[in-house]
Amino acid sequence: MRDIHRRAFLSAALAGASIPVTAGDPPTVARLDDEYRRLDTFIVSLRSANAARFAIKVPPGIDEARFVSLGGIEQWITIRGRSAANPVLLFLHGGPGDVTNPWSFALFAPWEEQFTVVQWDQRGAGRTFGRNGAASARTLTLERMAQDGIELTEYLRQKLGQKKIILVAHSFGSILGLRMVRLRPDLFCAYVGTGQVADSQRSELVGYGLLLERARHEGHQQAVEQLSRLGPPPYTSDQAHGVLHSWSNALEGADQFLLGNLGLTLAAPGGSVQDINNTVAGEQLSAAQLVPQTRNIGPRDLGLEFRIPVFFFQGAQDTTTPTPLVQQYADSIQAPKKQLVSIDGGGHFAVFTKSQLFLQELLRSVRPLACSGA
Repeated sequence: MRDIHRRAFLSAALAGASIPVTAGDPPTVARLDDEYRRLDTFIVSLRSANAARFAIKVPPGIDEARFVSLGGIEQWITIRGRSAANPVLLFLHGGPGDVTNPWSFALFAPWEEQFTVVQWDQRGAGRTFGRNGAASARTLTLERMAQDGIELTEYLRQKLGQKKIILVAHSFGSILGLRMVRLRPDLFCAYVGTGQVADSQRSELVGYGLLLERARHEGHQQAVEQLSRLGPPPYTSDQAHGVLHSWSNALEGADQFLLGNLGLTLAAPGGSVQDINNTVAGEQLSAAQLVPQTRNIGPRDLGLEFRIPVFFFQGAQDTTTPTPLVQQYADSIQAPKKQLVSIDGGGHFAVFTKSQLFLQELLRSVRPLACSGA
């Protein structure tokens, strides 16, 4: 299930667009150069301020960012937490290719008080894409990426000295996450899916119905007209998919959140415009390779039997991976413990837009399992 991000298009424009100027107009060129230099100076100062604000300098804490060898290539990870004694939480980003490392430093800071939070730019995404380039396309398969995740988990167990870790997976990442816990349940104490993929074939059709119902209920006439004119899926054009996902983001309020990510990326500690370029290029490459592999994934492909506790923390208004389908999937699986938590006011990106509520649920339901299993 690919997340359609307006941020990607804005990022591409910011990173690659140029302002046309007349070749014979040196004063204009000089003025623009000066404005860009001043903007760059300001952004660098923001990065420095954020680096100081979010730095973890307390001796029990950990704050590392590095490439590690996974599946024969170097892949980018960050490890941050206030105490190395806290449970380890590995977060799998969505997309495919939609890295969270560049902009989530502020959102996950409260989590780092209670967990050692690990983020990973998956194969073909973000800085991992920047290091390996388009040549990594030939290895972009769900099987290879799930194995990458298992290798990363084994690395984290050894490095951080904990037997088992918590796996939290968003959207596309939930496909990888469920594969990982099925292959190696001994590595994990709990799985938490959010924006959980439950049935790729039915998601758009169910989401369309929920969107149209919500637009009518809220009196959003423009949405009603466009969605009615579009008609229900299946669609054969990218434009039709784009209209549906644009209204999903708009009615969930996710469009404002996605636009805000651009500013966070620019102001991120250690960030750069190259990170934006890598994100956009990685999203394009990953989508081309992985969307066809996930288009027909259903409950049986995801798994029906699990040997660890399984949780779904789902935005109540999620129409991208519709919550009713996640409820049906949750009802169908067998696990030592299973629970679906509905996050009021949250959509597909509830893990970010309602991150404090999400953290409260982690502390209430999941962290005790991690403590007993560590």
